[in-house]
Amino acid sequence: MVVATTPEVPDDRPVVVFLGTSLTAGLGLVRDEESYVARISVLADSAGTPIRAVNAGVSGETSAGGLRRLDWVLREPLDVLVVELGANDGLRGLSPFQLADNLTQIARRTRTRYPDARVVVAGMEAPPNLGALYTDAFRAIFTSIADEEDVLLIPFLLEGVAGIPALNQSDGIHPTPEGHQILARNAWEVLGPLFAELPRGSS
Repeated sequence: MVVATTPEVPDDRPVVVFLGTSLTAGLGLVRDEESYVARISVLADSAGTPIRAVNAGVSGETSAGGLRRLDWVLREPLDVLVVELGANDGLRGLSPFQLADNLTQIARRTRTRYPDARVVVAGMEAPPNLGALYTDAFRAIFTSIADEEDVLLIPFLLEGVAGIPALNQSDGIHPTPEGHQILARNAWEVLGPLFAELPRGSS
């Protein structure tokens, strides 16, 4: 008996890699589908601009750790790199200047490897208890990187979620599923128009 086989349909969705911390990894969520990364993928499907989302979030990651992992992340071609790093730098009071350097290197190395790739940086805020000088310097880094490296900026990924108990888990840091839904909408403001511009089958 001859069994008819259906030829494989090539996956021409652009590859979008999310390099980040526990926020990206979805720490504390029951299902992966509740993370903001998964929700962005659903939004992309609904908009008719489907993507292949790759979640490269690691709990506790700093910008230096993300930079160390970059070569591993870039092993496979990608169309968009979304960088969600800096939250743990701020929580630990690490140098804003080092954060800026790490984010700059991530953007440049990605473009060196894949010249047509788009880089998106998610803005973060430092805890206010570190003082105004630190928090102001920290906040300014993301805008400066966006301007100097010509990358897209999500102004503040946790807008409307940070500091709101009902939208965060018991640790007060990691968003609930409802919080992740807001994160996805915050990111979609920038990512939605970008995904609409991406050629299909570019990777």
